Amino acid sequence: METPLGAKKLKIFSGSVNQALAKRISAYIGKPLDGIDITRFPDGEKFVQIRESIRGCDVFVIQSTCRSPDEALMELFIMIDAMRRASAERITAVIPYFGYARQDRKDKPRVPITASLVAKLIEAAGANRVLCLDLHAAQIQGYFDIPVDHLHASPVFIKYLKGLNLPNPIVVSPDTGGVKTANWYSKQLGTGIGFVAKERRSDSEVEALNFVGDVQGKDVIMIDDMTSTCGTLVAAANILKEHGATSIRAAVSHAMLTQAGLERLAASPISELIATDSVPMATGISGYPVTILSVGELIGDAILRIHNDESVNSLFEV
Repeated sequence: METPLGAKKLKIFSGSVNQALAKRISAYIGKPLDGIDITRFPDGEKFVQIRESIRGCDVFVIQSTCRSPDEALMELFIMIDAMRRASAERITAVIPYFGYARQDRKDKPRVPITASLVAKLIEAAGANRVLCLDLHAAQIQGYFDIPVDHLHASPVFIKYLKGLNLPNPIVVSPDTGGVKTANWYSKQLGTGIGFVAKERRSDSEVEALNFVGDVQGKDVIMIDDMTSTCGTLVAAANILKEHGATSIRAAVSHAMLTQAGLERLAASPISELIATDSVPMATGISGYPVTILSVGELIGDAILRIHNDESVNSLFEV
């Protein structure tokens, strides 16, 4: 997409969490990342200084809040505050992975709704709008009182999945919460759909209880928004294999893989994990196929459209 830069001067900064993705975004836009110094005082406090004037500029700051989410968020708040105090005209927080998204409701007594708290803190720091990718729950957009552009990685996944030319594909949601998303993918790929009912025993242990659908002799594509320990994916894959699936792949937007998760994947019936570069990928197990698809162009297009006050709706089209 060739879009001329608008009247406001565009500035793009990156936090320290996922600079590889930030560089892909800036390369697509055709503009190098702008200079920012992020350092620490001897006692561990972070310090941020922007290297040049951003007065009156349209500023985008890229930061995934993963790996060490508390530290990543604090760094984001400090960067936004520095930009606000430097008189930026508009500050957009570009958050490819929104941490604490799983804490989006009060499902037990005396627990917080941390996703709402994080949204309020981003606003309090001085962000004017937010750009994010595949939120764990779409209603998190409602926690913000500023505009939120919610992108989906589906165009990137659909292009790759179609290129596999699987002989007998079917889309499966590894839990009931993802059925709507799986249904959308099934329509785009022209396949059937199924889902697994699960019960979570702990943060890392999941038991798959039942499967609805028909995977006998079929090539399964499991669709999920995030994984770390891979408990849900592997439990679902085991029950799908029992029901006669020929092959099983998993497409996950955000893969915050732990070493235990990688080991669990390698011992599972899942033949390939497909993920985006929204988070830095952990070192994989030698020989296990993990395919990383970049969302740099998708986010780059969105930044250009927001900068030029254009609609981002067309970015949802496959």
